[in-house]
Amino acid sequence: MKVFLARHGETDRNRAKLLQGRSDIPLNSRGTEQAEMLREFFRKQGIRFDSVYSSPLQRAVMTAQIACGGECRIITDERLLEMDYGPYEGSSLEHPSKEILEFFRDFVHNPAPEGMESLAHVTHRMGQFLEELKQTDAENVLIASHAIAVKGALEYLTPGACGKYWSEYIGTCSVYRTELKDGIYGIPEEVYSLNRELGV
Repeated sequence: MKVFLARHGETDRNRAKLLQGRSDIPLNSRGTEQAEMLREFFRKQGIRFDSVYSSPLQRAVMTAQIACGGECRIITDERLLEMDYGPYEGSSLEHPSKEILEFFRDFVHNPAPEGMESLAHVTHRMGQFLEELKQTDAENVLIASHAIAVKGALEYLTPGACGKYWSEYIGTCSVYRTELKDGIYGIPEEVYSLNRELGV
C-alpha cells in the first residue's frame, strides 16, 4: 500500500499569514488551482486512489476532492485536523506574540504555549490513524491534511526523527509518500512540491 500525505491548497488566511488552525476556511482561487495542478501530477503518474481520507475542514476536503478528480468518496477523520492553536488561533505570523515566537524558534525544546495542543499529541493522533490504516487493503491512499498535522505524521513515520520535521517548511499541496510493506511503513519522501513544479 502506498500512502500519499498532502497538505491542502492555499486559503485567504494562508495568504494573510495568519495562524489558521481549526478555523474552517475554504480554498481561495489560487488554492483551487494548486489542487488542480496536484490532480494533474497524479494523473501523469498514473495514480488512482482506492481510498481518500481528509481532515473535516473544508480546505482539506476541497483539496482531496479536486486532487482525486472528484471520483472518490472522501472519508473525514478528526485525527487529521490541524494543530489546535487555542487562544492563538487567527494570530499574525508576521507579528507573533512572544510565546508563539519562542515556540516557533525551537519546536523541539520549547513546549507549545498554554492552551495550544502539544506536538506530542499531534504526532500521537496521526500515528494512531496511520496504524489503523494498516488494516485496509487499498493500493493507493490519499490523505489530505494540514502542515503541522503532516509534520506529526512524518515524525511518527521516521524512526529517530527527534523533531527534525517540525522546523521544515511544507508548502501548500506538498505531498509525501510512504509505502507499507510487511506491516511496516517506509521512510516518507517528498514526491510533489509546487515550488519544484514551478521551478522556484
